[in-house]
Amino acid sequence: MISNIKIKFGTTSEINKTTIDVTPITIFVGPNNSGKSKVLSEIYQFCNNGRKNANNFIIDNIELNEININEIDAIIQSIILKPETDDVLEVDNIFVGKKGDKLVIGQNSLKDSLLKPNDSGNSIVACMYYLKYKTLLLNGKNRIELIEDQHAGNLQSEPQTSFQILFRQDELRKQVRKIVYEAFGHYLVVDPTELGMLKLKLSLIPPKDDMEERGIHAEAVEFHSKASPISQSSDGVKAFTGMLIEILAGDPSILLIDEPEAFLHPALSFKLGKEISRLSTISQKRLLVSTHSSSFVMGCIQSGAQVNIVRLTHRDNVSTAKVLPNQDILKLMRNPLLRSTGVLNGLFYEFVIVTESDTDRAFYQEINERLLQDDNRGIPNCLFLHAQNKQTIKTIIKPLREIGIPVAGIVDIDIIKEGGKVWTSFLDSAFIPSMELESLATLRTLIKKKFDETGKDMKTDGGETILENGDREAFNNLLNKLKDYGLFVVPIGELESWLSDLKVEKHGPDWLVEIFEKMGEDPDIESYRKPTDADVWAFLDDVTKWFLNTKRKGIPLLLKKDTA
Repeated sequence: MISNIKIKFGTTSEINKTTIDVTPITIFVGPNNSGKSKVLSEIYQFCNNGRKNANNFIIDNIELNEININEIDAIIQSIILKPETDDVLEVDNIFVGKKGDKLVIGQNSLKDSLLKPNDSGNSIVACMYYLKYKTLLLNGKNRIELIEDQHAGNLQSEPQTSFQILFRQDELRKQVRKIVYEAFGHYLVVDPTELGMLKLKLSLIPPKDDMEERGIHAEAVEFHSKASPISQSSDGVKAFTGMLIEILAGDPSILLIDEPEAFLHPALSFKLGKEISRLSTISQKRLLVSTHSSSFVMGCIQSGAQVNIVRLTHRDNVSTAKVLPNQDILKLMRNPLLRSTGVLNGLFYEFVIVTESDTDRAFYQEINERLLQDDNRGIPNCLFLHAQNKQTIKTIIKPLREIGIPVAGIVDIDIIKEGGKVWTSFLDSAFIPSMELESLATLRTLIKKKFDETGKDMKTDGGETILENGDREAFNNLLNKLKDYGLFVVPIGELESWLSDLKVEKHGPDWLVEIFEKMGEDPDIESYRKPTDADVWAFLDDVTKWFLNTKRKGIPLLLKKDTA
């Protein structure tokens, strides 16, 4: 019933608001403390009372879909409660509610509010007397409780709970059983043999027929006695199964799920995302999720369902919200290099650094960790990734920047040797204006010539230190230009040039092992290498400054994509 959600902020501090057109699946992603859980609680609050809350941090307003007049009677019937013997109702009034909540409203008044829910005051009636009973918020605690025993109810009356529906619909039960078996290798069954109650169990063998599962005769009792109560299973099994049943057999039209991947390993998170996205589309439910799992996101997208992904951020009292186009996310998922480096995890971090190799990644990450231990230094909430070489760094940087994630690239000085396509694509990945590319290419060529004239290796013989003063200034001017756009070149040569006073002569992984040994492990020991204001520490300080600069260059706004 939700048509769109208006967020109070946009993609940058200069853009006021973002509007999200709600699709079958809407996924909120972003760094920790960006508001992913908060947005669900604000949506839930609106669905309960229909009021625009001035104290909301994220939600500005929510618009509801108008109910088709041909469907209005059936929709109202789904929440009507039968009057008790001593109840007195005026003409046209009805009882509505669920689970002990019982309200009185005029049937025509409710119809009018559902037919025109966005007219003045109608959203309050539509939410308080209808949508409230069709919305379910699942968090870490109550999604575990979804598998708890339920009353069997009166078989001569309409089913009221998800277990009652599951118990009565054989094909639906088989559908759930198939998915659970694929996930856990056990067969989910509904046990009615404790008269008056329905219990979920897991069996090593499937029931031979529906009667063996649904009956209370000797064969059914024997079958269920050999199955294990699902309550004895892990929290992951319980959460997975409970959410699955609620989507397939539950009553809510709007499901709000906070971190559905909790208790699940990545493969199960992927399967859960894929299954609940597919099933939500079939059942016409609306699923709004906050997640910190790239596996879950991949599962949702690969289900083929229509998915909205909204990235939230919050830093220094500035919040942003950006709707990420599906085609851009698919690009991250389908490229083998991007998949292998875990690039989709960048959705859940404020900042990303991409290096040439895994050795570079590990070293710079350790340097950043030590800077973070120092006061007011280091890059917070940063993901470190590695490419295979300079040629592939651009493959990671550009698509992440296209969806608004600040990504910095760190390369050795021999990028200066690379002309033509390699150099151009490196600059292009940082969205340096095309008009400047020719002048930068010319400057690169001249600087390379100066390095060559020294007769020394720029990478291993000291980098900028082998140039004369004027030439070094030109070289640093080039590096500063690249810094402005988040591209950082090691000025003194290569990775192995850092912390040279530790006198490590090896290269690659062997260098990393020895440099870590000499840097020490225990901060309380005198030999432990702590940050200074020079060397690699100052180099990474520059990266930090670019990240924390809200006016940083190199991140395309793509304003036409701000509203989905």
